[in-house]
Amino acid sequence: MSITAERKGELIKEYAQKDGDTGSPEVQVAILTERISNLTEHLKTHKKDFHSRRGLLMMVGQRRRLLDYVKKKDVTRYESLIKSLNLRR
Repeated sequence: MSITAERKGELIKEYAQKDGDTGSPEVQVAILTERISNLTEHLKTHKKDFHSRRGLLMMVGQRRRLLDYVKKKDVTRYESLIKSLNLRR
């Protein structure tokens, strides 16, 4: 259900702005997106797991705030991030 260290490292390498970058909004959004997708799959089989559902909603809200921040700072970065993560359809 949680993200593995290897997968997290891959996401950091892919979305980092420079070497050693683990805190940029792009990296944070990518990690949250991975965690959200894992938790969504968990909730498909465990429909009454309301504690995890609350955690999912908190992660979605955090990702939304980070995406709003990126959009406010640089629209092209926002659009490329949305496109690379396939968030909007």
